[in-house]
Amino acid sequence: MKYESVPSERSALLALQRATHATLHLIATELVDLDLTASEINALANLADGRGRTVSQLGAAVGTRPTTLTGVLDRLERRGHITRGVRAGDRRSVLIELTGSGRAAADLIGRTLADLEHRALDGLPAESIAGFYAVLDALTKEGS
Repeated sequence: MKYESVPSERSALLALQRATHATLHLIATELVDLDLTASEINALANLADGRGRTVSQLGAAVGTRPTTLTGVLDRLERRGHITRGVRAGDRRSVLIELTGSGRAAADLIGRTLADLEHRALDGLPAESIAGFYAVLDALTKEGS
């Protein structure tokens, strides 16, 4: 099936933008006690698996350029949630890792996101969810 243009009130991009704003508001409300910005939450969520990342790897994971990510990392480092160190075997690469408080925040963020996602998607057919991810993948490729 080929995509055909639709009226703006049915635009997938506008719907995605509305859903993004609603989701960010919900996440901010649920995690208000952490006193983090949406960008800081995103960075910590992407570090939640405990693996260190270079700035470029983390930038790719969160969907932003490393130069934009620098301010976010500065704030997280000042709050004691991350450390920046030298990557073994490559002194030019900066490795971002969670501290104890960063791990605690990232764990809470992960649990909260999983709960919100479960509440939003529970009851939807698997095919709908697969289609949703296919649309997200297509939009991500387009923006790359």
